[in-house]
Amino acid sequence: MSRFEEAKKIYEQEGIDVEKALDKVKDIPISVHCWQGDDVLGFEGVSSLEGGIQTTGNYPGAAKGPEQLMADIRKCFAYMPGKKRLNLHASYAILGDDLGKVDRDQYAYKHFAPWTEFAKSIGLDGIDFNPTNFAHARVKDNMTLSSPDEETRRFWIEHNKKCLLIAGEFGRAFNNKCFVNIWIPDGLKDVPGDRLGPRLRLRDALDEILACGYDKEHVEVAVECKLFGIGMESYTTGSSEFYQNYAATRGILSLMDMGHYHPTEVVSDKIPSLLCFYDRLALHVSRPVRWDSDHVIIFDDELKEVAKEIIRNNAEKKVIIGLDYFDASINREIAWVTGERSIQKALLYACLLPNEKLKEYQDKGDFTSLIYLQEHAKMLPFADIYNEYLKRQGMEEDYYTPLKKYEDEVTSKR
Repeated sequence: MSRFEEAKKIYEQEGIDVEKALDKVKDIPISVHCWQGDDVLGFEGVSSLEGGIQTTGNYPGAAKGPEQLMADIRKCFAYMPGKKRLNLHASYAILGDDLGKVDRDQYAYKHFAPWTEFAKSIGLDGIDFNPTNFAHARVKDNMTLSSPDEETRRFWIEHNKKCLLIAGEFGRAFNNKCFVNIWIPDGLKDVPGDRLGPRLRLRDALDEILACGYDKEHVEVAVECKLFGIGMESYTTGSSEFYQNYAATRGILSLMDMGHYHPTEVVSDKIPSLLCFYDRLALHVSRPVRWDSDHVIIFDDELKEVAKEIIRNNAEKKVIIGLDYFDASINREIAWVTGERSIQKALLYACLLPNEKLKEYQDKGDFTSLIYLQEHAKMLPFADIYNEYLKRQGMEEDYYTPLKKYEDEVTSKR
């Protein structure tokens, strides 16, 4: 009997259907971000970030340009199990001489069509898209859509409109929905003299963006809150309260990033709260270390708790899972795969828990049995089931060796 067969038997004795768990996880789409490969710089020529975002480290081999980034994505996705989508930022527009060098308020689908061709060539499920409302000269005083300057605000409104129209093209190209997430860096470093005005301007700007006539059959829109960022420590226009109310009243989605709250808050507890009121939610799965540092996600306790809330509430078709981490201090490709495999582990782990029995004990008030079973489940032979999952995906546990070889042969020579 193989280790998997032995482990499967142990789980079955606990009343857990291993085959059902394996089938469920492989079909949960994960939207894998493009920006781990080049430290979020994009293709517009910027050499550093601004607007509440910071990438630290100078590990050699970052992708430079579309050809290198696509090559790295192709390599890394081959070691990522499960159903995958590609998550693009608008700053990854391909602006060659043939396509025209335009600014963000003039972007069109032709500047992104090569991404559609690429995604299809590696068998992806679709493309998701984000306006890039940061790292640009038109960000004025840390403000974009909430800026008091009409010209600044107009530029960013037009950029976001164009992105919704581009997203429709992505959706139609894959015959499914392109998920669009709007995040802005707007805020103030020190105590504001006006908290309401920027939020009213943001509300009106978003209303105008959503009225652009985008293809709602093929596009889903979300807004993403944040507690604070570098340079906006005292006030963030797009707060949690603002965006959750905005999403609820406009019929769009609310996105929660795991690093965008106070360090004592956890997104896992927020998921079931929002599921009471929203048919669909969106996540940016990240790992904050003391602040919104976007560390590479690992198979840690909070990631497990997030996955539990998705799986035990049968919300795998209600929650859009997107990855958002970037580390320039280590091998970028190994970091990429580590993060994607971590969310896969967490989802499979959640599927292999005795969730119905745990709920039953809680409802009965049998908290002694509840805590015992929770601890007992931690010792079940999960690793053997996970390795079988990889095997069925045509993969092995070791992705370090081939990706280090890729570094030696490719990225280290850039």
